[in-house]
Amino acid sequence: MFQRVPSRSSRTSPLRTRAAVLAAGLGVSVALGAGVATAADATSASSAATAVQAQAAAQAKAAKTAKTAKTAQAVKAAAKKAAVAKKAASWVDPVKKYTLSAKFNQAGSRWQSTHSGQDFAVPSGTPVAAAHGGTVVKAGPNGAGDGPAYGNAIVIKHANGTYSQYAHLSRIDVQVGQVVGTGQHIALSGSTGNSTGPHLHFEIRTTPNYGSAIDPVAFLHAKGVTV
Repeated sequence: MFQRVPSRSSRTSPLRTRAAVLAAGLGVSVALGAGVATAADATSASSAATAVQAQAAAQAKAAKTAKTAKTAQAVKAAAKKAAVAKKAASWVDPVKKYTLSAKFNQAGSRWQSTHSGQDFAVPSGTPVAAAHGGTVVKAGPNGAGDGPAYGNAIVIKHANGTYSQYAHLSRIDVQVGQVVGTGQHIALSGSTGNSTGPHLHFEIRTTPNYGSAIDPVAFLHAKGVTV
């Protein structure tokens, strides 16, 4: 009777089987580790790209804000410069809150011929302003040289070849040769000279002297001043 002996090829060594399983497991681990590493790298790259984009957006926004602020500042500066230029070129009323009384060329016993200016009825001590920028060419009592009827008076020469006169003043706050701006304080109103009550006598002249006056209200109207 023969005993069957298993062939060597049909038998599987437990040790070999275990080695194969371990090898397979190691391959899976290596493959899984590579996949995890690849995913981590991709996530890191995406986060970096997002950070760069956010930084670029922030820088662009900051640059835009700075540009807007600079533009606004330039516009504001230009507007201020234009306002100053406009004020320098404009004319204004010599006093505020007044009542018009005796008018230009008005006849009456108070004047040798006719009234040479426009009277602004205001309380004594009312601030008087230069109707336009210019240079003071006359300032003092006795009408600043035009006669005692004017009392204390001032005459200002303007760049356009005209002159403005302010009379019956209680106080003079400028001197001859002084340059004044449009609307600048020059005196206080009063009732000096030939005056029946406190008011400002205002003239527009073609020369600095008496006798060259023109209608001051019509002149101011032409300059855009509502009198």
